[in-house]
Amino acid sequence: MIKDSTTLTKGQSLRIEINEVKDRLPHNILEIIKREPIAELVGYKLVDGNQFGLVVKLKNGDINWFFENELSEIL
Repeated sequence: MIKDSTTLTKGQSLRIEINEVKDRLPHNILEIIKREPIAELVGYKLVDGNQFGLVVKLKNGDINWFFENELSEIL
């Protein structure tokens, strides 16, 4: 889980935590993430009044956003 997304940089690789997203994503996207859980950070999205989402590009080129607790840094 990412605790502070302000330290991340565009282009950074992040791991999508499948157990955190399996209840909210469509089956076809989950299958893509299961095969390749690494995504590239492309930006940020304001998802409600006080929380940001991280916009990532999946290996197949699809763009999706996730909450900080649904991603982790690859060290």
